[in-house]
Amino acid sequence: MTGTISPGDPSILGATVTDHGTNFAVSSGGDAVWLCLFDDAGTETRLLLPGREIDVWHGVVDGVGAGTRYGFRVDGRFAPERGRRYNPAKLLLDPYARRIVGDVEYCDALLDHDVDDPARPSALDSAPFVPRSVVVEQPPQATTATAPGPRRAASELVIYEVHVRGFTQSHPDIPAELRGTFAGLAHPAAINYLTSLGVNAVELLPVHRSVAERELAQQHLTNYWGYNTIGFFAPHNAYSAADRAGRGADSIAEFRHMVDALHGAGIEVILDVVYNHTAEGDDSGPTLCHRGLNNRAYYVLDPDDGSYVDTTGCGNSVAVAHPTTLRMVTDSLRYWASLGVDGFRFDLAPTLARQGTDSTRNDWGGEPFDPTATFLRVLGQDDVLSRVRLIAEPWDVGRNDSHQLGAFGPEWGEWNDRYRDCVRDFWRSHEGLLAPMARRLTGSADIFGGRHHDPATVIRRRAASINYVTSHDGFTLHDLVSYERKHNDNNGFHNSDGTDDNRSWNCGVEGPTDDPAIVALRRRQMRAMLTTLLLSAGTPMLLGGDERGRTQRGNNNPYCQDNEISWFDWTSGDDALVAFTSSLISLRRGHAALSRSAVERSGVTDWFTPDGTPMSDEHWQDQGARSIAWLLTPPRSASARTHLAANDFVVLLNSWWHGIDFVLAPVLAEQKWDVVVDTFAPDAPSPIVGSTCHVRARSIVVLRSTVPRSDG
Repeated sequence: MTGTISPGDPSILGATVTDHGTNFAVSSGGDAVWLCLFDDAGTETRLLLPGREIDVWHGVVDGVGAGTRYGFRVDGRFAPERGRRYNPAKLLLDPYARRIVGDVEYCDALLDHDVDDPARPSALDSAPFVPRSVVVEQPPQATTATAPGPRRAASELVIYEVHVRGFTQSHPDIPAELRGTFAGLAHPAAINYLTSLGVNAVELLPVHRSVAERELAQQHLTNYWGYNTIGFFAPHNAYSAADRAGRGADSIAEFRHMVDALHGAGIEVILDVVYNHTAEGDDSGPTLCHRGLNNRAYYVLDPDDGSYVDTTGCGNSVAVAHPTTLRMVTDSLRYWASLGVDGFRFDLAPTLARQGTDSTRNDWGGEPFDPTATFLRVLGQDDVLSRVRLIAEPWDVGRNDSHQLGAFGPEWGEWNDRYRDCVRDFWRSHEGLLAPMARRLTGSADIFGGRHHDPATVIRRRAASINYVTSHDGFTLHDLVSYERKHNDNNGFHNSDGTDDNRSWNCGVEGPTDDPAIVALRRRQMRAMLTTLLLSAGTPMLLGGDERGRTQRGNNNPYCQDNEISWFDWTSGDDALVAFTSSLISLRRGHAALSRSAVERSGVTDWFTPDGTPMSDEHWQDQGARSIAWLLTPPRSASARTHLAANDFVVLLNSWWHGIDFVLAPVLAEQKWDVVVDTFAPDAPSPIVGSTCHVRARSIVVLRSTVPRSDG
């Protein structure tokens, strides 16, 4: 292998193929950086990078092109108590690598310190046990986004949260060689299912290159969800059919083809991204990349002893306010946007908005949440990133201010866990929930309407509320009505992992049952919650498979279950529930009164008791009440979305364990109504008799005016 190297271009980080070879540039605070090239036999050639501009080391190697495997070694001071952990015995990935091959083999060689004396560097060579970066032909940094996807207002979105592998792995109409991959998700069988369901955005669980944690690898498990990232620019190899077929260089093109196929079907692509921590964990974790290049730049450290500040529960927190790390994260986001991605959901987003103010302490995070933090401001100002969809998981862990729902800026959507909890409790027939339920149904203005004590907070759009009842994290909808306790024994932690606060109800029997009454009740409960979700103001997010009655067998934390527990079962889904869900989505997308804008702008929302009396303060404060009527009318403005139907709707909600007669208020009885949804018995809906409609136990009846408003 060639050994000719000369100073290169430090302006573009990563590996860039040029006419004269490949330019390598990497940021490191060490004293010397070696580029390590590997031939087909695995023989390593070390070349000292000759150029340095501040902390960017660079060099051009002639005769090296796409497909070359490489890594870095860094020499420098090893002083963990000061945050310096340089060790040339450790082979490091390129943080900007577009492709990463090989797996992690856990052993003591992966530790940067001596096992018996953590203050001393380890002398064990890690190269035989760690992955390699690979040079790709593609330019390593995109500065502009490609043609945009099907952009919509947030109020028009119906998001479908789904795992690339889990959705396609068992699909009988997808060729076996494509199952579990980006190409599988791009297959017409997958696309047709999504379009027939009616969703118009997919939120994909992490697709960046990730590795399994040591405790999982020891149990022959893997991090199926992918929340253990080690490469923020590289697609996960296991999701590439090209990589599986020995054409790994085509994996990026395969991802882009998937995005194009979804866009062609009118579906946006949102990526769940994990920039809050890396797979290196704390000081007992493997040294794979960032720790060995510049530990003080990439991670939040305690200034007193150099230990890792952890607001993620994963051993470390990424220091996104440090210039080196801020550049890496924003470059990564722009890169995925250049591949057509429409938006990003940020895992544990408050960690990205914690930054210190005393740079002499090198404390780049771990401070209180700051809604004006550098990272958030940069996203708002960046020419590319200011135009993509931004969604926050608005909590992290371990701080008094870890829960920050409603605190992000007006350009952000936020997962609304208060919506989730309220809807679950309401349909468990808990008391005192009429007023909270009304707020959740109408867009959670109490959360997203602005904080009066904080003048910097801008009044929020109600579509900022990402409404969900279930997500990947927790029970599926089927399991929510089938289990009261988690059953996570397969995860290998003696059922100690996963939350115990499920807010679930098993309808009388724990787990599977043949009792027809319980089976019927569970189906009614699922229909009621799906209907609530798809009628609520805000942006609905449906967990993939809930519409099919997908079960995880009571596992509420199957992050390590890459098997039938997590995969879709395409042979035994509930077709009736699929059809019911599709009809709800069609109803929502076709009527102005059911969109978020109808509530936020000039639409009328009124509330009535079951006897037709307008709700009073006394009614709202009745802790024992469990039923209410909700009137929605479309916007009156002539500029309202006239392509949507302008019918009025009345939603009758009854969470009692017995039926209730609802009497339409006089103002409603003057109109003629059709019953369009009855969650108790969709095929045998309750009729309207005179001005009365009987709503059976724990169910919703939706009435639609027979004549649209002429001024709608």
